[in-house]
Amino acid sequence: METDPTRMCELLVGLPDVHILGVDDDVNGFVCIYIESRAQRPGCAHCGVFAQVKDRSPVELVDLPCFGRPARLIWHKCRWRCPEPSCPVGSWTEEDPRIGAPRMAMSDRAGRWVTEQIGRYARSVNEIALELGCDWHTVNDTVIAYGTALVDDDPKRFGVVRALGLDEVLFVRVGPFRRQEYSTQMVDVGAGQLLDVVPGRSGVEPTAWLERQGKEWRDKVRYATLDMSSSYRLVFTTMVPDAVQVADPFHVVKLANTKLVLL
Repeated sequence: METDPTRMCELLVGLPDVHILGVDDDVNGFVCIYIESRAQRPGCAHCGVFAQVKDRSPVELVDLPCFGRPARLIWHKCRWRCPEPSCPVGSWTEEDPRIGAPRMAMSDRAGRWVTEQIGRYARSVNEIALELGCDWHTVNDTVIAYGTALVDDDPKRFGVVRALGLDEVLFVRVGPFRRQEYSTQMVDVGAGQLLDVVPGRSGVEPTAWLERQGKEWRDKVRYATLDMSSSYRLVFTTMVPDAVQVADPFHVVKLANTKLVLL
């Protein structure tokens, strides 16, 4: 059992190789944890001379909630300078991806957590933002950064798709006049799984997406479902010509109802 107060604080914070400078539990409703790196003095990447500390700039990162309260990690990042006058490097800022990724407004552990919450457990971005006490865009940008890396690392995540569906969705309303922006969803109809989302509702982006999957993958598609859109029909005819095209029942009935003549 640890009894040293400083070490206990470090264990509770749970970050590697950092000094805990202090904790403030009442900064605009946040718990603020102030840290600095315990890393050894680096050498200049260009000339190898040991660097000198130029200054320390506090960087605020959104962190995981602490005992049920939103938290902020204040990282006093060290800015190093090369003391060699002839060296062209000048100065640079320390980086530690275990604490926070470069140019991100959220700590690494918080970034991984929000990505799992939204990607695995289908929680909304707004819900997570409220829990962490931060802006919607902070969470969304983090999920894009971490989630894209996960998607790119698994190019075969789709597996074999026998029944492929395309459908348009009103994605967002933009600007003062609330201009409608649509997206197209690619769905594995058999598994009920969303495969991907591309911008627009024309056939351009879905065609490009199917092209990227390769001919071997496309040849395994046996059924293609759509809402009788001429654009989507052209996509399927061009990219999966051997697949049986199936119109979904909702749009079939909707079209039939428009043709009824009231007597």
